[in-house]
Amino acid sequence: MKESTDGIAKRKDDAANWFAGLRDQICNEFEALEDASRGPLSDRPPGRFERRIWERDEEKPNRAPSDGMTGGGEMSVMKGRVFEKVGVNISTVFGDLSPQYAKEIPGAETDHRFWASGISVVAHMQSPLVPAVHMNTRHIMTTKAWFGGGADLTPMIANDSDSNFFHSAFEKVCGKHEVADYERFKKWCDEYFYLKHRNEPRGIGGIFFDYLESSDWRADFAFTRDVGSVFLSTYSSLVRRNFDKGWTDAQRAQQLVKRGRYVEFNLLYDRGTRFGLMTGGNPEAVLMSLPPEVHWP
Repeated sequence: MKESTDGIAKRKDDAANWFAGLRDQICNEFEALEDASRGPLSDRPPGRFERRIWERDEEKPNRAPSDGMTGGGEMSVMKGRVFEKVGVNISTVFGDLSPQYAKEIPGAETDHRFWASGISVVAHMQSPLVPAVHMNTRHIMTTKAWFGGGADLTPMIANDSDSNFFHSAFEKVCGKHEVADYERFKKWCDEYFYLKHRNEPRGIGGIFFDYLESSDWRADFAFTRDVGSVFLSTYSSLVRRNFDKGWTDAQRAQQLVKRGRYVEFNLLYDRGTRFGLMTGGNPEAVLMSLPPEVHWP
């Protein structure tokens, strides 16, 4: 049975509201981590998020109305004594895709209208002993509707205990949901976050899924929500394990070189970066994943 207009509108609202609520939970917890730190930079004041709302028409005043996209989002960025730079962004955009780009999006080949909402988190840490992390979840509607997202970890210094803890958490959350397939999502993540030009992975992986469109929208949404929740609890635990440990100049140098791999992936391969730019997203929000300092040897 075809979904009613009211039913579709409610699903959009439910998804967008969840992403906004998750943003608030993450920001609150990350600020609490800033308060709790007693590590090498604890003489600095704890960081706080700065939020900035952006609207597509305000950010792109010279775009012609015929390009058919609108919407906006909110950037939340913090620079502190634990988080060197962390962004927690939400957005909801909609309108018409360009005919060329529509060919790449399921369900948009002949009807170019789309709606997309999501959350994206990228954290680059002061301590090279605390891994960088990325998480995003999203809901996209064309003539089809699906969820996508995942989370992956990028240690600067290898730590098997942290890596195993991260993987175990996502294996457990996938095991709770019939619509999820941990082995497939893990393999998908390993293959996606891979630097082909260097023949090496970006980090230690996690899970990645896209085009999640089972016959049960509520089940798909429930899994997507759990991905966000387990990310928050798991990553917060990893930070608390390591954020008060001292580090060396050599470890910091290793961290800055490893960040270069992060930059290369996001500019060369990341589909989310391309989707954001191709659908009229705010370039600052789309590129907030880039670290504040990076070295190439």
